[in-house]
Amino acid sequence: MVGWTYNQVNLVECQVALVLCLMTGLSSENFSLFLPSHEVHKLLGLKSELYYVRDGEVNLYALGFEVVVPNNISVLRMTWQSLSRQKVHYAIAVLVNKTDALGTPHLDIDKQGLLPVTQEDFKVFLPCTGEKSEEVIIRIQINVTTEGYQNTTFDFKRRKVCLENQNQNGTMLMNLSPMVASTSSFYIAVGCASALIIVITAVATACYVRIQKTCRSNIINYRGDPPRDASTQSQTFLRVDTPNNANTIAGYSGFRRLTSLPTSAPVQVNNLLVSELTEQICEIALEKGKIVLYEKIQEGTFGHTCRGVLTDDGNEVNMKQTAIIKTVSEQASKDQISMLLAEGMKMYGINHKNVLPIIAVCMDNVKQPILVYPFMNKGNLKLFLQKCRFSVQGHCHTLLTQDLVAMAIQIVQGMSHLHKKDIIHGDLATRNCVVDDRLHVKITDNALSRDLFPDDYHCLGDNENRPVKWLALESLLKKEFSTASDVWSFGVTLWELMTLGNQPYKEIDPFEMATSLQDGYRLFQPINCPDELYHLMALCWMTKVEKRPTFSKLLAFFQDFYNALGLYI
Repeated sequence: MVGWTYNQVNLVECQVALVLCLMTGLSSENFSLFLPSHEVHKLLGLKSELYYVRDGEVNLYALGFEVVVPNNISVLRMTWQSLSRQKVHYAIAVLVNKTDALGTPHLDIDKQGLLPVTQEDFKVFLPCTGEKSEEVIIRIQINVTTEGYQNTTFDFKRRKVCLENQNQNGTMLMNLSPMVASTSSFYIAVGCASALIIVITAVATACYVRIQKTCRSNIINYRGDPPRDASTQSQTFLRVDTPNNANTIAGYSGFRRLTSLPTSAPVQVNNLLVSELTEQICEIALEKGKIVLYEKIQEGTFGHTCRGVLTDDGNEVNMKQTAIIKTVSEQASKDQISMLLAEGMKMYGINHKNVLPIIAVCMDNVKQPILVYPFMNKGNLKLFLQKCRFSVQGHCHTLLTQDLVAMAIQIVQGMSHLHKKDIIHGDLATRNCVVDDRLHVKITDNALSRDLFPDDYHCLGDNENRPVKWLALESLLKKEFSTASDVWSFGVTLWELMTLGNQPYKEIDPFEMATSLQDGYRLFQPINCPDELYHLMALCWMTKVEKRPTFSKLLAFFQDFYNALGLYI
């Protein structure tokens, strides 16, 4: 990236987040700043306003969301209003990291002035030069100061796609790849078509009629110990900052055209008929009165997870079970609601100690369905690993090599079972696993993952928000998903385990991922990662799918490796 280093960018983001969390002055309490509904619809396909600051309340999740601006949009609009009796001063700047593809951005307002006392729009013009195809990172920085109070800075990030032979108004001068189609809702995933949306909405209505049906009685309290040894290993894991082969990407240019990868692997898809989905949802439907919601665990822009209690008063004894709850906000679109249901039912009916199945669905409010899962007290595995990496010693688990290998064994066991059931996960990562205080790991579906982990998903201009840096090469190029592509994703997941939740391929732009992989670039060996484990990761990332190990072979290796570790303790 030209102009900024990634460390500098991360530092700026951390500073902004810290300021927003700590600020108590009148800067944020006396104005509103939001995207009007027509602008949200243009960029995200949603018919609602998106507030960054609403009457002084700051939406950190909206601020952190990175908006992709397609090539045919050259004007951004934002709305603001001062609510203070005092004068509120502003200063605004637009920064770009590349100037070859994008001309000089400009505003239709002064760079310094007073916030209007009535709602007014201002525009940011982003003219592409048409000289080069490239993705440009744009930062809109707004500094707001109320007289007598400390100022506050807001940092908005946009990714502008510019294409060669396109004029400044966004008019195409030649036929280009459909890869640059207009960006829709960032929740639109692979294979979700408008027909499916309509049908699933009808499903929700049908389940509402049958909502009095109680939840099935086979809510299972899963138990299963990973292979662990009573003794411990002295070697802990360190944070990885600099890859040992980062120089291999120095010559890549952005937004290259991608070539197809020949492969002989059979493509497998989870084919679930709409009628089957309807029946499954209705089988586990229950009324809202049996679900009690408590504190939120994670919150995104349009959805959140929280801890709750599921009650069953059908027996003589009133049974209660702690549960994980997934749901969406009132601003969620039909696309997001239908995607929540479709992805949330992926693990329906799976009975395995290392898979977390959905156990209930509440459709009392068809615009805000509630999905219920068994509770795991340490929550999301990715967040747990990061907490272990950053926390003071003694305040969290000190994860040893054996611990991480035991967790990897459980993920392999869960994936092996899913493949036996002809289920392709398609989004295996630590963010889609959960863990408890005994380090029991379970694989989950990917419902709400795009919203809760927006940095892990990217839209490459093809209307699909995908986990680009976890996908196999054939999945990136040809959208082919199979057991072999899940093995590739497991290799990245294993790398996440060994780095305690580091971000894979952090130094590579999402648009350059496929080109980088084709050129042979792979993740570096983490510090303190045994050579045997890194060799296994490399096998998972073989270009030819037939050369990748199966999960059954991975399980045999890990069990042998785990036993060998015990001999050195």
